[in-house]
Amino acid sequence: MPLRIGVNALYLIPGGVGGTEVYLRNLLRAMVAKPRGHSIFLFTNREFGRDVGYESRALTVVETGVSGTSRPMRLLYEQTGLPWQALRAGVDVMLNPGFTSPALLTKPNVTMIHDLQHHHHPEYFKPNDLKAWRLMVWLSTKRSARLMTVSEASREDIHAVYGYPLDRLQAAEPGVEPEYYTLERKNVEPLVLCVSTLHPHKNLERLVDAFAEFRLKRKEYKMVLAGMRGFHADAVERRIDEAGVRESVTVTGWLSRAGVMALYARARMAVFPSTFEGFGMPVIEAMAAGVPLITSDVRPMKDTTGDTALLFPPEDTKALAATMEKLAASETVRNTLAARARKRAAVFTWERAAAITLDTLEKAARGN
Repeated sequence: MPLRIGVNALYLIPGGVGGTEVYLRNLLRAMVAKPRGHSIFLFTNREFGRDVGYESRALTVVETGVSGTSRPMRLLYEQTGLPWQALRAGVDVMLNPGFTSPALLTKPNVTMIHDLQHHHHPEYFKPNDLKAWRLMVWLSTKRSARLMTVSEASREDIHAVYGYPLDRLQAAEPGVEPEYYTLERKNVEPLVLCVSTLHPHKNLERLVDAFAEFRLKRKEYKMVLAGMRGFHADAVERRIDEAGVRESVTVTGWLSRAGVMALYARARMAVFPSTFEGFGMPVIEAMAAGVPLITSDVRPMKDTTGDTALLFPPEDTKALAATMEKLAASETVRNTLAARARKRAAVFTWERAAAITLDTLEKAARGN
């Protein structure tokens, strides 16, 4: 039976929410490409507007007019205005891809909780923000017919912390855009690439220190930190100056997908040093692009990469520098890892994520 599926995109500020934007945009495109006869209603904020970049008969954009930049107003509207908008649209089930959900909705909620950073690393949050995160995520676990997340590691974590039943908690790993597999890497440079929002848990200050040590022998190398300037950006910039590598490090800020792909096409290696992640999409992007990869020896990154990347303890600066040197020193190692990675990355597709999501929404709508 065809469903009217709501998608709660009130949180999505273009260029302002990092990987959760990439996830929703690609997931939505894959869902409307094969909607199974369902109709999808995308509820957007003022900043997002109507432009999703494509048209589909299966997709209707509903502009709510609320500002996504004001978190209190957005959350208030989500709890009060969104249920009414969903009722008007005749929504049968609501997908909430950004941690929070409308508790007063009379139809089933399916909520995606990407990770539990607020639980494991409260030191990275402002006091009032932390209170809001704890309340709203807890409420989502209580008011959602089903939960989703982005990795098996996060699925196990959510179950352990909130006691949410595993049989109603589904992982849908992100995919990779097909363009990554066709990148032409003919003009590879001595470039270290890190695609990451500048947040504390991304471990970028350690990466800067390790790069400075690595560059003592490898002066030809430069590094690019590509991603949204998060609330830790100033600290990262200070560390670049303190380490004396200002002339060798570029901080780009938010880039278009084309801009990110252009960097992957040039980079000799990619580093993803995060201490905590729900999944870590830049990991599979680098794998699909055939860029030799170094990442932290923590879940879920090591689950994703298997034997296709070099791992290092995320608290060990010298180990990271040594791992970068190992990759720089051997073209054979780089080529072997890149070939393995491209093959392994092929299992991660947005079509697969969309199919899992639609299955979950259908089960929630049926009361299963």
